[in-house]
Amino acid sequence: MFWALEYLAADMDKFIVSARKYRPQEFDTVVGQSHITTTLKNAIKNSQLAHAFLFCGPRGVGKTTCARILAKTINCENLQPDGEACNECTSCRTFNEGTSLNIHELDAASNNSVDDIRSLVEQVRFAPQAGKYKVYIVDEVHMLSTSAFNAFLKTLEEPPSYAIFILATTEKHKILPTILSRCQIFDFKRITGNDTVDHLQSIATKEEINAEKGALQVIAQKSEGCMRDALSILDKIVSFTNGVVTYQNTLEHLNILDHDYFFRLLDYLMQQDLAGAMLLYDEINRKGFEGDLVLNGFAEFIRNLLVCKDPRAAALLDVVEGMQSKYTATAAKANGAYLVSALNILNEAEINFKMARNKRLHVELCLIKLNFLQQALELSIENGAVVKKKRIDGPLALRIKAIPSLQQKGAAAPTPPAVGDGGRLYIDNRGATQQGAVTREMPQSPPGSRDIRNDVREGGIAVATPQSMAPVVPMNRSALPQPKSKKSLLEGLRDKYGDQYQIEEVKEPIPLTMEKLMEIWLVYAAKLAGQQKHSASNTFKICNIEIESDATFIVKVNALIQQTFIEQERTILLDAIQTAFHNRGISFRVVLEDLSEEEAPPVQVSLNARQRYEKLCGTYPWIKELRERLKLQLD
Repeated sequence: MFWALEYLAADMDKFIVSARKYRPQEFDTVVGQSHITTTLKNAIKNSQLAHAFLFCGPRGVGKTTCARILAKTINCENLQPDGEACNECTSCRTFNEGTSLNIHELDAASNNSVDDIRSLVEQVRFAPQAGKYKVYIVDEVHMLSTSAFNAFLKTLEEPPSYAIFILATTEKHKILPTILSRCQIFDFKRITGNDTVDHLQSIATKEEINAEKGALQVIAQKSEGCMRDALSILDKIVSFTNGVVTYQNTLEHLNILDHDYFFRLLDYLMQQDLAGAMLLYDEINRKGFEGDLVLNGFAEFIRNLLVCKDPRAAALLDVVEGMQSKYTATAAKANGAYLVSALNILNEAEINFKMARNKRLHVELCLIKLNFLQQALELSIENGAVVKKKRIDGPLALRIKAIPSLQQKGAAAPTPPAVGDGGRLYIDNRGATQQGAVTREMPQSPPGSRDIRNDVREGGIAVATPQSMAPVVPMNRSALPQPKSKKSLLEGLRDKYGDQYQIEEVKEPIPLTMEKLMEIWLVYAAKLAGQQKHSASNTFKICNIEIESDATFIVKVNALIQQTFIEQERTILLDAIQTAFHNRGISFRVVLEDLSEEEAPPVQVSLNARQRYEKLCGTYPWIKELRERLKLQLD
């Protein structure tokens, strides 16, 4: 029994994770970075090595690996013709065993102070005992402090001929520009899904693991271009499945929703089967999938369908092998407008998911919107094209229908108002023809409703009836006595309704002249004097008036109080002027003229203690005498 435990412990000690066990040892074994490995090999063969390199890119793409391979290759004693290390000389063997003295690695995440960089700079002064170069690899260099960067500048710019610095970082934007300008920069890219799958397949073959290609594709998608993550996921799934990696157990282990759920969900939504969609989401929820995973997965599914709509973008489709045809067939049947609108709804729902208190209700509400989205799109389509909401050109306070002409026959005469009601009828004789119309005024509106009694309507003619009159009744001209050829419309209406209405003709506006305006202005000033408003009356008398246009004039005053007096009387004054000139478009503005220097208010200047004392002494001389007698000093 003890022997078995010792064997298991020894066997566990031998286990090495795939990310370390299969770390590339040569440039040719680096996955997905051929543009960098080719450049480095050519630089080594042509002896064109820079003194400082900066490797930047996402995590797990081979930055540190390439730095170590470069450090080993430049010190190789038997360099191969293709620029690779021999892995047989003393330098290569010591490097592979981890005992080389020519390679120094520094983790800048935990050694980011000025003292750490100073100790590194002190080591640079010593030449290598064996080999041609001493290589210093600084990982996560963006974690160095600003002071540490500044202490590193001079050595990085002019190092000894035998020293080479290789800096690695995932956040290039955090490095000082002075550091970037001293390095030869290499940008690593994410590893593609096909390269990841091929590398995982080769490892599975070496380890005698039965892995389906669909499962490896799922792992590659989950790793998002990071080879280290892909190898870690593969190790976990191998342990979980006991060496048999299938598509289904990979989905189960990685907590990924199968796309078959999304195909079924889309079918339910396109058919507006809300019950089926809700039941399917309940099935997904009972399997332990959170709502945000459903929203994110369904949004990615809709995105893939949009990609399949155009054959030119089919290369962007990143799905498991064998699913392309199903995506293409579904995309051909789906409506493009529906897919775009659905993607917008899903994106908004995913953004607001964290703030929702009832997560399940939030997802179900999103499904309800998607269910009725097709119906909303159908309602918004006119003549085969999607139309926007109609908008009017401007605001409408009240809609008015055209009133029938007075010449219509067969309509009953309107009911006249009661005698003594004092209604008024306005007639516009300008262009009054047989197409004119008559409108009666509405009765008094109840509280809270719109009062439209004094509105003037079609053709410039309006009938104002008493408040007790019934609602608007179209007036038929056939009920009126037909005027003789020698009588005008105004005379005919006077003959018919002269005893019931006060008939007034809309008058032509009078041109705005200074003489008539001053006459009205002075009359209003006298009215203010009669109301015991003498200050306001005097203001009206002394102000200056200038006519600016046919409907505007300017009132100039010299003080703010005068401007206030005129503004207080604006409403009544303007009504009187508009009535006198028969023009409701007349307006005026009050202008305050610049004050002279004598009238300008004095500026308050703060005085110090001595200035206040001298001012007081000028007014009260005995204060100075009192200070001298008491021998007081100013603060």
